[in-house]
Amino acid sequence: METMKIQFFISLLLFLAFSLNRVSSEMERASFPPRGWNSYDSFCWTISEEEFLQNAEIISQRLKAYGFEYVVVDYLWYRRKVPGAYVDSLGFDVIDQWGRMIPDPDRWPSSKGGKGFTEVAKKVHSMGLKFGIHVMRGISTQAYNANTPILDTIKGGAYEDSGRQWRAQDIGIKERACAWMQHGFMSVNTKLEAGRAFLRSLYEQYAEWGVDFVKHDCVFGDDLDLEEITFVSEVLKKLDHPILYSLSPGTSVTPTMAKDVSGLVNMYRITGDDWDTWGDVAAHFDVSRDFSTATMIGAKGLLGKSWPDLDMLPLGWLTDPGSNQGPHRTCKLSIDEQKTQMTLWAMAKSPLMFGGDVRKLDDTTYNLITNPTILEINYFSSNNREFPYVSSRKDSNTKTLAYRSRRSPKEVSTSSGHVLGLNSCKDPSVNGWSIKALDRDMEQICWMENLGSHGPLCLYKRKPLLDLDKGAIYGKKKLPSYSSDGLEFCLDASARHKLTSKELKSRSFSPCRWDANQMWELKNTGALISNYSGLCAQVNSVKAKTGPSGARSWVAAGRKGEIYVAFFNLNPEKTIISAKISDMAKVFPGKNWNQTSCRCREVWSGKDFGVLKDSITMAVEMHGSALFVLNCE
Repeated sequence: METMKIQFFISLLLFLAFSLNRVSSEMERASFPPRGWNSYDSFCWTISEEEFLQNAEIISQRLKAYGFEYVVVDYLWYRRKVPGAYVDSLGFDVIDQWGRMIPDPDRWPSSKGGKGFTEVAKKVHSMGLKFGIHVMRGISTQAYNANTPILDTIKGGAYEDSGRQWRAQDIGIKERACAWMQHGFMSVNTKLEAGRAFLRSLYEQYAEWGVDFVKHDCVFGDDLDLEEITFVSEVLKKLDHPILYSLSPGTSVTPTMAKDVSGLVNMYRITGDDWDTWGDVAAHFDVSRDFSTATMIGAKGLLGKSWPDLDMLPLGWLTDPGSNQGPHRTCKLSIDEQKTQMTLWAMAKSPLMFGGDVRKLDDTTYNLITNPTILEINYFSSNNREFPYVSSRKDSNTKTLAYRSRRSPKEVSTSSGHVLGLNSCKDPSVNGWSIKALDRDMEQICWMENLGSHGPLCLYKRKPLLDLDKGAIYGKKKLPSYSSDGLEFCLDASARHKLTSKELKSRSFSPCRWDANQMWELKNTGALISNYSGLCAQVNSVKAKTGPSGARSWVAAGRKGEIYVAFFNLNPEKTIISAKISDMAKVFPGKNWNQTSCRCREVWSGKDFGVLKDSITMAVEMHGSALFVLNCE
């Protein structure tokens, strides 16, 4: 009981500090990584007004004091929950006369009479919270098929130009449909004033409803639509009602690609969907390292700052991806894995968007997401980066899991592989492809960079010679048109599969059929360009690691001079991890670290290490973490 009281008072002091800092910079959007709750992990698309407001009320009572201020309705709030409706169904959405999505009145009864989310936003605001919604790219297929007119919010009435009334089919680009929701939405032509008028009508309506946060989906990563992002950002700048701008998802995102959008938004996903599996958590370490190295944490954004987003926190009471039912199970991550996720999200200063149903928020999850040190690091730390100067060894007291995961030396030496990812075509490192003729009827397109003992990676044209799996890249239907300056061909693809955070495996090319999903063009520069996303394919080598080498570490500076050090054990066995205090000079210069001693406390165990002079050492559980607070003199 005493411990809970102490934590409450510490959290209260933190909240007061958060509030003072927000007031002092209220004109700047996203001064800190945004925090809140999103309905996706617990309800998928099926949430109702009653369920949403129940969650919002509890958040206002229990989490608002910790900076969790946004409550966000995730996707398909306009879809009728009736037999036959699912994530990629067509014809079940509620749209207005202008082709704009409006809430399903059966699930959102306060929206009747053209009120949209106005009443819900008012109730959220009365709780001291901010209201957010998820939106998709461009225009819906349903509006396109109905060929609805376009609202001109500047002149009023239907949009007309030169005596012509413009409609949905004049602005929709069917070849640019959302890759993971092909029946749902497509891009609009932003080069046309009519296309811009449609997008403007959407976001002005959101502002009229009282929306404070927009999560814009299927415009980033593999589905990059820089023109739509740019125009939406311009619209949001001009609104009287401030709206925080977020992008999703982030499959295949690199810092080079993100730099084109970071100044236009306030947060942007840098991974695919993160669910409650260890593989998804572990996949975030490399990408978060890359973005911190590129100094993109807290960079200039839309009327404020922007933050690389590691996705929502799937903790507590959840549903399943793509499900038609609400929360029905607990998080599958172990408590050590959950602590690892929270620690990495904090050290990388990612937005903290909790995804569990707060109506069943257990004490363990509550204490985890409101941990005072985690929240302090997430908001106020600086110089956050990976700290590679750690050593590790297997804990001699742990044998079972080590034997279970052990490979022979031969298996380790031959387990290297290749991954195929996407990058901005502006990055010169993508220019590594060339044609290799095998015979008159067979060609390969090869990545010629040396990839170790495996030699160059080659993708086969015409006849698929490599095994395919379910995770193919995909795009939109388009007839092939061979050009003189390049060679066009297609990757075999899955039209239904949505990519996760895992990188893409190598696979085969084949001729472009009439129903081909993805078409590529090999340029004379050596760039392999996707005609769907405008991104370029790039190959990286992935090497298996021998022994317990999955030890990672991050460091950050506290606002009162303290140093935060996090150890992460990615190994399937308990591992002893160490860091020398003298190596802090490689990250925090200006102090004689060889002559420095530090008082050390570990957060998760509560252990006080006393004064350390040489190194920090701790045995970390499988997939677990240790978080140290150092006060050095």
